[in-house]
Amino acid sequence: MAKTSPINMRVEPLQHELLTQAAAALNMDRTTFILDVSCKEARNVLLEQRLFSLDDDKFDAFEQALNEPVANYKLEKLMQSKAPWEE
Repeated sequence: MAKTSPINMRVEPLQHELLTQAAAALNMDRTTFILDVSCKEARNVLLEQRLFSLDDDKFDAFEQALNEPVANYKLEKLMQSKAPWEE
């Protein structure tokens, strides 16, 4: 089993009771409930940084920008020059 790390926190009495009641409603202990809910929310936060929604016009503009060739002058210059063994 992987080594665990403690997480300690202080909560107001009303928060403590709320968490206890919610955990009991799901037949969980408070620690399991807090970890489960916290990890779900953490995943959502990270996913929101990777996923985004666009309407059709904005998506078309985004897709067009992705598909446009990027100017790379150094690569063009390199491709036009002769290889050292050709000189």
